[in-house]
Amino acid sequence: MITISVNGTQHQLDLEPDTPLLWALRDAIGLTGTKFGCGIAQCGACTVHINGEAVRSCSVPIGGLAGAAVTTIEGLATDASHPVQQAWIAEDVPQCGYCQSGQIMATVAFLKNYPNPTDADIDANITNICRCGTYERLRRAIHRAAQMMKG
Repeated sequence: MITISVNGTQHQLDLEPDTPLLWALRDAIGLTGTKFGCGIAQCGACTVHINGEAVRSCSVPIGGLAGAAVTTIEGLATDASHPVQQAWIAEDVPQCGYCQSGQIMATVAFLKNYPNPTDADIDANITNICRCGTYERLRRAIHRAAQMMKG
């Protein structure tokens, strides 16, 4: 048994220690907001926070997560009230929406370190892939969220 904390709730999982966190979240815990994209930590669709840091959950084995705090998109805000979620809605960022939970989680962590981001900061640090190509709307939403988080 492995015990992990997800969105403030302890979960005891009867899984192998090398099981990727992504599959523990989706299959064992039932939190399906975190998406499977590539399986090799390149696309970012599976981004969650571990101890406040954005990580790609498809490449993190659950065996090393004892004592860690995992936050998924479901734990960010139950009513879409987080400033990043509000900015996403205001700027109409999603097209297909598949990458959005990972994009949002990456952005929340990013804005902690870059409260006044430039487009260059965004381009260098938000490396999640959007197959629909909504990068201009995504940049606008990140700037909007940064402003919202100041006030």
